[in-house]
Amino acid sequence: MKYVVLLLSLAISAITVPGQTTGDKVVDTGYMIGPGDEITAKVLGEPQFDFVATVDEDGKIEVPFTDQLIVAQCRTERELRTEVSGFLSKYLRNPQLSLRVTDRKSRPPATIYGEVKTPAQIELRRRTTLVELISFSGGITDDAGGMVQVFRTRPPLCSKVGDDGQWATNSGDPTDVPSRMYSLASIRSGKEEANPIIYPGDVIVVQKAAPVYVTGEVVAPQGIYLKEGGMSLSEAIAKIGGVRAEAKTKDIKIYRLKSNSKDREIIAANLDLIKKGEQKDPTLEPYDIIEVNRAKDSIGETILKLVTGAGRTAFSSMTSGVGTRILY
Repeated sequence: MKYVVLLLSLAISAITVPGQTTGDKVVDTGYMIGPGDEITAKVLGEPQFDFVATVDEDGKIEVPFTDQLIVAQCRTERELRTEVSGFLSKYLRNPQLSLRVTDRKSRPPATIYGEVKTPAQIELRRRTTLVELISFSGGITDDAGGMVQVFRTRPPLCSKVGDDGQWATNSGDPTDVPSRMYSLASIRSGKEEANPIIYPGDVIVVQKAAPVYVTGEVVAPQGIYLKEGGMSLSEAIAKIGGVRAEAKTKDIKIYRLKSNSKDREIIAANLDLIKKGEQKDPTLEPYDIIEVNRAKDSIGETILKLVTGAGRTAFSSMTSGVGTRILY
C-alpha cells in the first residue's frame, strides 16, 4: 500500500525530462535545452544587456552585442549561463547574470491511451517510467489485455548513438516507428526490464483484450474478451452459462485463424472427456470461434416428443397445409 501511495505521489508531481543515458544507466543532468525553448536573461544593474531569445532549429541563440551565435542545445541552464557570462565579461566586469528557461517547447508531450481510465497527453519534466504514467492515467480498465506497446516516435533529444533510448525497427524501413511490447504481468511483478524510461513524444498504448466467440447450443452465445492469463475452452463455456440440454458436447469445434492467413483450421474437442480429465482442455487464442452444435435426436426420442406434446408445434406446422376430410 505504501508503494502505491508513493507511486501516485510521484506521478502527480511535476514530471520532467530525463537526462542523458550511458548504456543502460541514466545520468540525471537536469533539463537539457532544445530548439523552441525560450531563454530569458537579466544582468544586474545593466538592463541594456537583458534579452529574451528562442533557441533556433540549429540549437543556437543570439546574445546582445555579440556577432557569434551561442550553442544552447543540450546544455543546462548553468552551462549556458557560464557561456553567456564569458561573452558579457568582454564588456562588463564580473557580470551578475540571471538566466533561465522561461518556456519549454522543445519536447512534445508523451501520450498514453487505449485501455486506461484517463487517457492523457503528459508533459515530461523529469525522469519518468512506464509504471508512473500508467498510474498517472488512473490504471488500466477491465477490458485491458495483457500487453502494453510503447512507440518511440522520435529519438530522445541530446541522446547519443547506442544509448538505450535509441530504438531501431526490425524491418529496416526508416519510415517505420520503432516500438517495444511489455506484458502487464511483468510490469506488476516489478521487473526492471518491463519498466522502461518514457521520453517526450513516446506513445503508450494499453491494448484491449482480444475476443473469442461462443455460438450454438449455449445458454448465452456471445463474445468474450481474453484477459491476461488466457482462458480454456471449458472456462469460456462456463462463463457464458454453460451448454443447453440439446448440445452436442462430444464434438465441439474451434475455428482458429491460421498463422499469417485469413483461413481457419478446425480443432475438435470433447467436453465430456475434458470434464473427466481424459482430454486436454484447449487454451483459446484471440479470435477463436467456438461452435457447439445441436445433438441429433434418436428415433425413439423423436416419437417420445410427439407423444408427450413436445413436438406438437413442429407437427402442426407439418400438417397445416393438409386438407381436412370428414368420415361419416
